[in-house]
Amino acid sequence: MTSTRGTRVLIAGGGIGGLAAALALQRSGFHPVVFERSESLRDGGAGLHIWTNGTLVLDHLGVADEVLKIAPRQDICRFGSHRGELYGAWDVGGFTEKYGRPTIAVERSVLHGVLGAALDGDVVRTGARVVGFTQDEAGVTVRLADGGSITGDLLIGADGIHSAVRAQLLGDTPPRYNGYIAWRGKARMHHELIPPGTFHALFGPGTRFTYYDVAPGVVHWMSVANGPPGGRDNGSAATLLAQRHQDWVAPVGDILAATPESAIIRSDVIDRPPDRRWGTGRVTLLGDAAHPITFNIGQGACQALEDAAILAETLAEAADLPRALRTYEAQRRRRTAAMQRTAWLIGRMGAVEHPLLIRLRAAAMRRAWRRMAFRAAERDQISYATRWSPSPATK
Repeated sequence: MTSTRGTRVLIAGGGIGGLAAALALQRSGFHPVVFERSESLRDGGAGLHIWTNGTLVLDHLGVADEVLKIAPRQDICRFGSHRGELYGAWDVGGFTEKYGRPTIAVERSVLHGVLGAALDGDVVRTGARVVGFTQDEAGVTVRLADGGSITGDLLIGADGIHSAVRAQLLGDTPPRYNGYIAWRGKARMHHELIPPGTFHALFGPGTRFTYYDVAPGVVHWMSVANGPPGGRDNGSAATLLAQRHQDWVAPVGDILAATPESAIIRSDVIDRPPDRRWGTGRVTLLGDAAHPITFNIGQGACQALEDAAILAETLAEAADLPRALRTYEAQRRRRTAAMQRTAWLIGRMGAVEHPLLIRLRAAAMRRAWRRMAFRAAERDQISYATRWSPSPATK
């Protein structure tokens, strides 16, 4: 085993994955340095569903209780049609007793802030965009956009789906457009049909709508619709969305009416197919730079958190650091590749528009979600993290 004392790990990207990696490495005795391109350490305001596998990692990193001061615990996830038919309901509230930590919903900025505040010392360098790297047997040097450079022992590319580290490792190829666009927003409201701790996903013809509370009196929502990439809304996004969902079951209309235009964000939904390798030598990838997963299974942030924990554990036990990176990659590729494929398939299923295909989708959802889908998701997504489980009796 190699001593971690003095080992400097350079991290490109100060998002959730990069900060979680820095925290995990710091707790294992490494010296992380995070390079964040923005002038201030901040992340977007979208909502996140952090399943219990993610909250178990947050507990492992020592920040779960801080997050839970703000983030609502999720009790039930409901899936149905835009007319109000219920396809299935998943009682996720029982995860706390079963695994020791709940599933939660949280604003991305809140989780990002908690992770950043937990770091000791001057770890994050803002206004520092990594544009490339060189490496040899002794170490790795990152090049910054301002012409500067810094050398460390390892480099972790956690700089997102458009990662500069990934581009140098694997080629500067564009992400894959999934054929649909997501409009996200946040409404400040209380509503009798949105009790605390509930998640709803509604499926319509070529479009979907999800909503859940991310804080008391704060509801995050997302509307998804098919369309070409790179487009813009003609006129008001709020008006467009109100028209799209005008005949949808309550409280969709009320949520949209409570959302100011300034709180709506539009983005093309992109990902990448799984890659066969993530790194070479002293360099590897993490989070969306390695395995961008569409929102369809709510595991993107969770998998970045898992990456961070496994990376730190693997390096802490290593006699050879570059070899440890390959061990980390082998373990994480298998798990995340399956999720990338599943999320892509669910996205295609959600995008169908033909009436016959919509009826077939509804029948399949009713059958799957009432019989086996929830058990399979718990087995494949949640139980992996029992390696970090606390004793339920202590939580």
